[in-house]
Amino acid sequence: MMETKQKLPKWFNGELYEKGTTVQNRFSGEEYELNAMELSMYDFVMGSTIMMEMGHNDVVPNLRKGLDWFRMNNAEAYMVLLD
Repeated sequence: MMETKQKLPKWFNGELYEKGTTVQNRFSGEEYELNAMELSMYDFVMGSTIMMEMGHNDVVPNLRKGLDWFRMNNAEAYMVLLD
């Protein structure tokens, strides 16, 4: 895991965790270690994805922003967990 000077964007309204953990891709089973900030955004993205799948299309803009944040802040984790 690479430590960078990440910041969550102003629009982020999810929970900010104090610790990171290892996350598993729900389709491939591949794992990746996320820091607290990445885990916070990951859970936000996954929650938004579930909401979108239930027909709540109002979450789509922030879902896209969350995916973009991941691509810019940890492209490797994005490829393993979200691509």
